[in-house]
Amino acid sequence: MRQTGGVHLAERVTERLRRITVWQALLAAAVVGYVWYFTWVSLDYHHGLGTSAYDSGLYDQGIWLMSRFDAPFVTLMGRNLMGDHASFILVFLVPFYWLWPSAGVLFFSQSLMLGLGALPVFLYARARLQREGMAFALAVAYLLHPAIAYTNRENFHPDSFLPFLAGMAIYGALERKWRLYWVFVVLSLLVKEDVLLVILPLGLWVTFTRNRRIGIATMLATIGASILGMFLVMRSLIGVPTRNIWRIPFGGPSGLMREIVERPGNVFEHLRDDDRPFYLWQMTFPVAFAFLRKPSVAAISGLVLVSNIISTFWYQYHIQYHYSAIAVPAIVLGTAYAIEAMTSKWQVRMVAAVTVCSVWACLMWGILPIGQLITPGADRALGRPVPSYWHRDHPRAVAARELFGEIPGDASVSAYHSLTAHLAHREQIYQFPNPFRVVLYGPDTSMEDARACLPAANDLEYVMLKRDLDDEQQVDWDVVKTDFTEVAGNDAYVVYQRTGNSVQCLPVDGSEYPQLVAVDP
Repeated sequence: MRQTGGVHLAERVTERLRRITVWQALLAAAVVGYVWYFTWVSLDYHHGLGTSAYDSGLYDQGIWLMSRFDAPFVTLMGRNLMGDHASFILVFLVPFYWLWPSAGVLFFSQSLMLGLGALPVFLYARARLQREGMAFALAVAYLLHPAIAYTNRENFHPDSFLPFLAGMAIYGALERKWRLYWVFVVLSLLVKEDVLLVILPLGLWVTFTRNRRIGIATMLATIGASILGMFLVMRSLIGVPTRNIWRIPFGGPSGLMREIVERPGNVFEHLRDDDRPFYLWQMTFPVAFAFLRKPSVAAISGLVLVSNIISTFWYQYHIQYHYSAIAVPAIVLGTAYAIEAMTSKWQVRMVAAVTVCSVWACLMWGILPIGQLITPGADRALGRPVPSYWHRDHPRAVAARELFGEIPGDASVSAYHSLTAHLAHREQIYQFPNPFRVVLYGPDTSMEDARACLPAANDLEYVMLKRDLDDEQQVDWDVVKTDFTEVAGNDAYVVYQRTGNSVQCLPVDGSEYPQLVAVDP
């Protein structure tokens, strides 16, 4: 019986393999190649000291703390990980930290989820265009989109999970696969409190084109999840529902609305400023604007794009940052949706146009290596802002790794920013000059203005810094260096251990926050 059962299993596997088409195999190879390449280059970037507390070390510390069943209070930024963003999707990474407690889990999962974003594009285009070759071309257009590749190189962000999760939710809605749809809507809502920028428009689209009851339920669930994330979770942890109101121009939501009514010309000038129209061109050119034939699905990305170009935050309206990637699934799936409405002849022509434009855009603005393969040195010639970094075997990276082992695993540490991501698996790790002087720390920004210190400064055990500090860092170090003794070092970095307490973080009359003061030894 066992032999018979084994034979049947082998036959089923063989039959399944025989059904795999050339285009399916090519798609699998493209996704595997994408995931392998970006996992490798992300880890190379990380080991070459290209990552930092923001936005790599803070996630590594937070997930590591959760894997130890500790509250994820991230000392690298001074707040609970879920107070920074209600990213409960990160809990799914905790079991992997039990097996491989490494930043590699972050970079592999990011590359995997971004690469898998090609799957819903292929599945939908195959079903509707009924030509796997065209479905493959559109899936590759997704992978070539500059916003996807750049997100994979920008440290780590939970937003990178959305191209796959939201893409599958859109696919489920398009194909009326409602169980699949709800699974991926719920998973998408776990990514971040502001995911309503994608899922709310999706619910609106479902309401008017697919199923009113499901669409309304989606919008209510999305609004409810955002309210819970901001006003229950985040406000309870950091005191405010969001720290990003400052990104809305003209003084916030009410000021923006008043400006639109009273001085719309100012709003128009704001939208024209700083190459914002070019940003929209970069986001839409890779699909040859094919979505304009039937734009409703692509419009699901509209709220994301509008919020990005309205924002005063430079990173949001530049394609090199993770804020753009979450708009790509709706744009590419919307392209497939629009091409479906064309005649067979025009479908072939438009897919060809998308292929040309996606490759062209990748060569002009992307960071996939095909540009260097075709035209060596093209990055510099085209002025493309490709991230530069040291490789893992760079002498300074090697020098840093030589000293990490000199710091006990349970010791509290303050370190130079590019070293913190490698020392994050501990309860107290600070980005220098924290905790001696508050910088980029906590929800209370007034502490930085007051040049306050943190109580942790009184018993911090180790400091690891560059041998050649810049002027501002040297000033901060000069204040406390008498309490530390060099215990290890090389030409690039130095490890210091606390040996005194002549400088303490104490309340000072007339100051709202504690300050570093000299005390009697």
